[in-house]
Amino acid sequence: DVQLQASGGGLVQPGGSLRLSCVVSGFPFDDYAIGWFRLAPGKEREGVSCLNRADGSAYYADSVKGHFTISEDNAKITVYLQMNSLKPEDTAVYHCAVALGGEFCSSRYTPAHRFYKYWGQGTQVTVSS
Repeated sequence: DVQLQASGGGLVQPGGSLRLSCVVSGFPFDDYAIGWFRLAPGKEREGVSCLNRADGSAYYADSVKGHFTISEDNAKITVYLQMNSLKPEDTAVYHCAVALGGEFCSSRYTPAHRFYKYWGQGTQVTVSS
């Protein structure tokens, strides 16, 4: 079974940093996309960033460009989302998810979350002073 385990959320002051982790297990293919999404109260789910595991390319939403960085460990088991210069508007529940095909890590597919099949539980990020 495909399993995704997200962690690393918490309470941080504006301007602070957090690193989210997503451990992916049970997925037998190399051609897939892994994405980070967030859902805040009263807002639509937003695709924040994703990684194309087939070619290593990454995508970032305009709202997080220059502040968030997606990466993976050498074993390609864990995907990280480094979040710097956090703002109160970054407050949300963050989920990681897997799409069956690296090509889905792209702005061409909207809304992005519809193309992701496997989802992990969320981790709460709260940015507040």
